[in-house]
Amino acid sequence: MKALLMLENGSCFEGTGFGCEKDTLCEVVFNSAMCGYTELLTDPSYAGQGVVMTYPLIGNYGICYDDAESPRPWLSAYIVHRVSDVASNFRADTDLNTFLKDNSVPGIENIDTRTLTKVLRESGTMKGMIAYGDSVDKERMMEKIKAYRLKSLVPQVSCREPRVYGDGSVKVSLIDYGVKNNIIRSLVSRGCTVKRFPHSATLEDVMAFDPDGIMLTNGPGDPKECVKEITELKRIYEHGIPTFAICLGHQLMALAHGFDTYKLKYGHRGINHPVKRTSTGRVYITSQNHGFVVDEKTVDPSVADVSFKSMNDGSIEGLTYKNGKVFSVQFHPEAAPGPHDTAFLFDRFMSLMGGERL
Repeated sequence: MKALLMLENGSCFEGTGFGCEKDTLCEVVFNSAMCGYTELLTDPSYAGQGVVMTYPLIGNYGICYDDAESPRPWLSAYIVHRVSDVASNFRADTDLNTFLKDNSVPGIENIDTRTLTKVLRESGTMKGMIAYGDSVDKERMMEKIKAYRLKSLVPQVSCREPRVYGDGSVKVSLIDYGVKNNIIRSLVSRGCTVKRFPHSATLEDVMAFDPDGIMLTNGPGDPKECVKEITELKRIYEHGIPTFAICLGHQLMALAHGFDTYKLKYGHRGINHPVKRTSTGRVYITSQNHGFVVDEKTVDPSVADVSFKSMNDGSIEGLTYKNGKVFSVQFHPEAAPGPHDTAFLFDRFMSLMGGERL
């Protein structure tokens, strides 16, 4: 079926539908990864977004459920230049088109994703709409785009009830703002028992598990919308328990200390983002997926040190708090964008909790 992508600045891109061909509104962003689309599709941090892939051919190795970061895809739409007709991979459980159809995710292909990405880089992230059919009402589409507002997303992607993973000797209370499975796997593989709590968990909830540490996870949306979560993080920090925060968790912990955050023009999304560790000068290639960052001008040096910075735009990629028990990163150390270089951060967390380093 014919499909049309319209952005809020009036730009239009004609293509062909795939997946579940239903009209949808979303925030349009781009991702520069060449692979890892199964992980991307099932990453809760993409909730509410239509993701443009800069790599021209997607789907050639199919979908492997073992690689998924959650039980279902969360993004609102998938935008690619071309979907592979063949899923050539002995591990594949299904093909990309079928996976999106089965999970009601709309897609559009056969569009100029290079030009679309340039528009997003120059004008910034925008709202957009995909409509299907031989004839679409562009004026009506623009009205819907202008009226569209992203709702609070963390409550949609967080778990509803606590759940326990692993049976190790070190206990971790994990607050789920939209957790990726590999964060949990990274802790369990190091000898942890992880209890996953909903985003609304209080200090009393997480401490009732008698944990050795707290894990704050990634998640979607504007961190400033998480008002109650930020209030609880103030209490958790004051309690003095070892805490490791990733992505949205990193931003929320910063806000809990009175630091500010702001929205990037077009975000960091991909598996090839270089960051530098300020203490050593060493550069790491990282996986990233975020549209907001902590404002360095608002970081109180008596409270926290900047531990990592982006080599692309100089934005903050990590903070280490002066109490010696709390640290956070903006990137994803649980991911494997080729190297496993930043997995040592989980070992650091284990050391803070008194566990052994693998």
